[in-house]
Amino acid sequence: MPEKYHVYDVGSTYSKLSVFNLSGQTLTLAGRSEHLTTLEDITQGLAQTRAALGQSWSLAPEDPLVLASSSAAGGLRMVAMGYMPTVTAKAAKEVAMNAGARVLEVVSHDEPPEYRLEILREIRPDIILLAGGTDGGDRDSMAENAAIIVKAGLKAIIIVAGNVAAQPRIAEIFEEAGLSCVRVGNVMPTIHELRVGPARAAIHQQFIRQITCAPGLAELASLAGGGEVIPTPSAILMGAELAALGTHRQDGLGGILVLDIGGATTDVHSVIPMLKELRPEERGLVINNDKQVAFRTVEGYLGLRVSACGIVETVGAQGVFDWRDQLCGTKTMEPAEPAEKKRLTDYAAALEKNTGHIPNGDWEIEIEAALAAAALDAALKRHCGYWITQYNPVLGLAPGAPVGRDLRPIKLVIGVGGFFSHRPPEAGLELLSQVFKNRGYSLYPEDPQFCLDYDYLLYAAGLLGALHPEPVLSFLKNYLTGVKL
Repeated sequence: MPEKYHVYDVGSTYSKLSVFNLSGQTLTLAGRSEHLTTLEDITQGLAQTRAALGQSWSLAPEDPLVLASSSAAGGLRMVAMGYMPTVTAKAAKEVAMNAGARVLEVVSHDEPPEYRLEILREIRPDIILLAGGTDGGDRDSMAENAAIIVKAGLKAIIIVAGNVAAQPRIAEIFEEAGLSCVRVGNVMPTIHELRVGPARAAIHQQFIRQITCAPGLAELASLAGGGEVIPTPSAILMGAELAALGTHRQDGLGGILVLDIGGATTDVHSVIPMLKELRPEERGLVINNDKQVAFRTVEGYLGLRVSACGIVETVGAQGVFDWRDQLCGTKTMEPAEPAEKKRLTDYAAALEKNTGHIPNGDWEIEIEAALAAAALDAALKRHCGYWITQYNPVLGLAPGAPVGRDLRPIKLVIGVGGFFSHRPPEAGLELLSQVFKNRGYSLYPEDPQFCLDYDYLLYAAGLLGALHPEPVLSFLKNYLTGVKL
């Protein structure tokens, strides 16, 4: 008998269910459904996804194996603290972002203690990732930051991920103050090495604790194997890594760029397998994100529903209309009228209040596409590197030198999100093509092939791939060749 898996994702706008059958080394998609997320009690929306497939919502022991991810809680509010601003503090940020957290501030030892205390009290994070010092290196910075955390009077969970030799003393400081902390391996044990795994696992556990406080999510967690509900961005990155890197038995697809636009955020994931071959001296300091094999950035202010106003504020109302004209092939030099700009800002505000709104009529459909293109363009340019255009004598850089994460080797670009799933594939592929025409000085992929995660399965592949990498990889390689440009 084949194993059956129900794989759920609870997003800020839509809840999805994908049903898979696994027979030997063959994975097949048996069904898929979705429903608007019911934030007042997410089980109502999930019950609708099951009803669409002719099933009821229950906790029966004979139910299929369940895996789940969620972004409905908006991500953990996190502050990353470290020693040097360009090394361990930045390393802590990258670990947090790759785990699906919402990093609101990165604080280094260079900043005054009063400033660090003010940041903590102002943000009141759910979780603090405390790094500092390579193994055998600096000890004082973590101790000082620990004292500041205690003084802030927060209820946050602290993940201690710095110099392992200093961790026992740090744990004592928190224990004496009655604060809870989790000790994991150093995120940066040596100057050339970034270890994501232990800290990412700890962040996932705190994510589970947070989301199970939301109505219905505890019930979903109880269904999921091991009680785990993974942050959606992490699940998507896991799927992208599997597809790009492959396994020891199967080759992957090579470099992959994932553009995921949702209701609240726009995430960009890039996986560049060739970077695995770099020697430590070639890799340089870990904060150089251009040298990481897998890297994710999240734009928490750019989304098609919860953060619609953020898109307008980022590119300006005229910028949105410029994108509309480019997508429609009617670009003119005439600026939009003030009344038209007000209509746009009012519409964006309405989207934030009514996240379940479906665009109605030509104007709204065109504006939805323009908002998506503007968000993807801004997020992509912030993720990737660029060409230097002026001499920089301080850094020793001349015009024409590449700086930052170089995406040119990537050949496959994947569009993810409800925007792509709820319109004809040709429209989504054309939008991606238009976005990449606006490259400017950015180090975009050269002559990429565009495809869509049209059935929104990359998150499911990430969750299932942790259990059955070989059949999931085979499935992904076939699936990602289905809707291409």
